[in-house]
Amino acid sequence: MTRQMTGAKMVVQALKDQGVDTVFGYPGGAVLPIYDELFQQNEIKHFLVRHEQGAVHAAEGYARATGKPGVVLVTSGPGATNAVTGLTDALMDSIPIVVLTGQVPTFMIGSDAFQEADTVGITRPCTKHNWLVKETEKLSATIHEAFHVSTSGRPGPVLVDIPKDVQFASADYQPMQKAATRHYQPQVKGDMAVIEQLVEAMETAERPVFYTGGGVINSGPGASQLLRELVEATGIPITSTLMGLGSYPASGKNWLGMLGMHGLYEANLAMHGCDLMINIGARFDDRITGRLDAFSPNSRKAHVDIDPSSINKVIKTDFPIVGDVGHVLEDILKVWKSRGRKVNREGLDRWWKQIEDWRRVDCLKFKPSEKSIKPQHALSRLEALTKGTDRYICTEVGQHQMWAAQYLGFEDPNRWMTSGGLGTMGYGFPASIGVQVAHPEALVINVAGEASWLMNMQEMGTAVQYNLPVKQFILNNERLGMVRQWQDLLHGGRYSHSWSDALPDFVKLAEAFGAKGILCDNPDDLDEAIKEMLAYDGPVIFDCLVEKHENCFPMIPSGEPHNKMLLGDDTTEDAIASKGAVLV
Repeated sequence: MTRQMTGAKMVVQALKDQGVDTVFGYPGGAVLPIYDELFQQNEIKHFLVRHEQGAVHAAEGYARATGKPGVVLVTSGPGATNAVTGLTDALMDSIPIVVLTGQVPTFMIGSDAFQEADTVGITRPCTKHNWLVKETEKLSATIHEAFHVSTSGRPGPVLVDIPKDVQFASADYQPMQKAATRHYQPQVKGDMAVIEQLVEAMETAERPVFYTGGGVINSGPGASQLLRELVEATGIPITSTLMGLGSYPASGKNWLGMLGMHGLYEANLAMHGCDLMINIGARFDDRITGRLDAFSPNSRKAHVDIDPSSINKVIKTDFPIVGDVGHVLEDILKVWKSRGRKVNREGLDRWWKQIEDWRRVDCLKFKPSEKSIKPQHALSRLEALTKGTDRYICTEVGQHQMWAAQYLGFEDPNRWMTSGGLGTMGYGFPASIGVQVAHPEALVINVAGEASWLMNMQEMGTAVQYNLPVKQFILNNERLGMVRQWQDLLHGGRYSHSWSDALPDFVKLAEAFGAKGILCDNPDDLDEAIKEMLAYDGPVIFDCLVEKHENCFPMIPSGEPHNKMLLGDDTTEDAIASKGAVLV
């Protein structure tokens, strides 16, 4: 049965049929018919952001925290162009979001009409796919197809551009049907012959390591459970990219910590020294690989990824497996069990002894200061005071992001929201709003730097309007911390434009928005101040003044391999003697 309705009503009906309960958006002339339909229903909640970039980041946070696609509604022209950064961020990190944009009427397209932009042309490079719908009878089917494309295969952002006259006109509504999905059917089952070969390699490897990424989380909670079962059964050590944190618990006995440019010493040296690297749902990005010709030089490499274009794009692999992580892990476990659950126990025992030797370096060790708050100390105390709670962590981008990844432990997937591939300053605050909307009763904390946080500070209005108790934990070093660190290490300490002379009083700023502000600059007061933040039932800006010139270590300098790390001066020289690292 089909029903005739306006295009605007089709949009709302299609969202309902897709199970959407939340939309982040900002109205404008080209989407007023859709907003009018939203006003006349109660099933879908709309959250008014203060900037369209904030809407997309909020939808990313919602999607990452729920596993469901985030939905955005914005107007034409600047409404659409303001969404571009969020779309690109979601594309890089494989986050499923559906962005609906208004467009000038079809008969005005190409005439430089008011608030006209070539939205489809502008967003083609930063979406998985996009559509301009010029006929109302095609609108509902297109929206259904958009959700399918966004959430199938490697997830990502899609965009549907809807002219205003298409919203006003009437046509038959097309319900969800298989016809909308027939053009895009990604491969989800891996090649069993290659899986057999990989299992055989796992049985004999002396120094194997699992290298996992965001693809494990994107595959769903079942994939994380299968990964944990495989790791525990085989005893093989496991590390993760920034985006994969939580897919294996930080408290797990086989956990090496995060790897990469600011990864842990033992994780990076395990990657460098392994003889079998099993990449599950990661894409060999440059923050992980370092210098390509020196990346894990003596290993055979497996790569499991649902995106065929990722296989052999950066690193040539010996066991290429295209498929959904969950399906492939299930098959690896079945084959490994059917072959007798074999591993090279002697080799693994030697490998773990070597890893334990590397762990004794204690690369995250730091000396707390009695006079000022070190950022590592601030995050260590935040971890201690919130561990075991129903907690979700977002971050902005910079030093604080890396410290959060190092010092906060994640036991489950979908608890860690950060901008990985694009490194978008301003991501964390609106993302935390999306997470809080998805989980109203949970503790949601955005770990921020003052510079990143200011990029989307206007979303305090959103947090206060909807009484979303998000906690903004700002590590305020009055610097663009990561920029300053690179200037310190690579540019002779010439701090070219890496600080601001005009920062706000964050406590007064919070109060101006109707939120709570807390200032802490004394290590002795830190615990009580954090407890005050956690106890407040509303949005909080916590201004934590930290040491201005603290550097984030370990660090692999750009262009160096994993075994050439810089370690801070709090690491003892005896511990790293003859291990290839450098103290700075």
